[in-house]
Amino acid sequence: MSLFMTPMQRVLTTLRHEEPDRVPVFLLFTMHGAKELGMSVKEYFSKPENVAEGQVRVCRKFGNDCVYGFFYAPIEIEACGGEVIFRDDGPPNSGTPFIKKSEDIRGLVPPNVRESRCLGRALDAQRMMKEKVGGDVPIIGTVMSPFSIPVMQMGFDKYIELIYEHRELFNHLMKINEEFCIQWANAQLDAGCSAICYFDPMSSTTIIDKDLYLKTGHNIAQRTISGIKGPTATHFAAGRCYSIIEDVIQTGTTVVGVSVLDDLQKIKNTCKGRTTVMGNLNGIEMRRWSPEETTRAVKKAIASAGKGGGFILSDNHGEIPFQVPDDVLYTITEAVNTWGRYPLKWLDQGSVSE
Repeated sequence: MSLFMTPMQRVLTTLRHEEPDRVPVFLLFTMHGAKELGMSVKEYFSKPENVAEGQVRVCRKFGNDCVYGFFYAPIEIEACGGEVIFRDDGPPNSGTPFIKKSEDIRGLVPPNVRESRCLGRALDAQRMMKEKVGGDVPIIGTVMSPFSIPVMQMGFDKYIELIYEHRELFNHLMKINEEFCIQWANAQLDAGCSAICYFDPMSSTTIIDKDLYLKTGHNIAQRTISGIKGPTATHFAAGRCYSIIEDVIQTGTTVVGVSVLDDLQKIKNTCKGRTTVMGNLNGIEMRRWSPEETTRAVKKAIASAGKGGGFILSDNHGEIPFQVPDDVLYTITEAVNTWGRYPLKWLDQGSVSE
């Protein structure tokens, strides 16, 4: 084992279910780059140069093992002509759903990624990130899963009704969304991203039961992930996934993001040698952690899932809240450098709770 690895070497070793020099840490920043550049969130996302510079800066500032190429979830809604609502203290959100009634689905066509101005900005930013970090640091792109994005396209209540009462239209919407998702993911890989985070909160058992997942989100994920020409990380955005973890593995995903509501050690035991586990620091509580609480949370996660590789320390939602202070972020990476060095000999000495 090398005494020092680049972030890319560290992550690739972990994905092979081997132990690198230390546990990789993915601090998934979206808005902290705006804070770093002294800009509003809206101004920050208005130019690809801002996002590329901001994301690389925060990566280097906090010793992060990836650059996050994610803009904001409703960028895919924006590409369809939908509304995006910006705010100063949190992530952009989608506005009024553009699918007003179920029958509107019949006339939908997937947006063309190459012709979309907003998606073009994101791709330009990812290309600039690649120029800045080369092959030393992974760049993570993102897509909303075809099964989850209808919550923004038509609203949660109408979408639930569609799933249960209008299966033909549901299948038509999934076909359109799958085509777009694959096109969008592969465009990001072409732009320089190393992997794609496949956000699928609707598939979480926090929202739907396992039987419905197996009939819907599971099959959709299998088809979509098979069309993405690079590794994927399936993330349930803080939703539970333990009871479906075997099924998630069968979709072919490379990494699974784990909620703080799930037992990290149980999921690691199930995934061991098959799928890398990512998680599961509590991003909400992180806003007010003391240095001692931060270190304790990092040690607990590493103790639960670190042995043998196949583990990336991260937050449990896939986005670090804007309100998390720099001191907490510094302490996370300092704790990883102290307690995440392989081999994890301290685990045999009973010091997890210190």
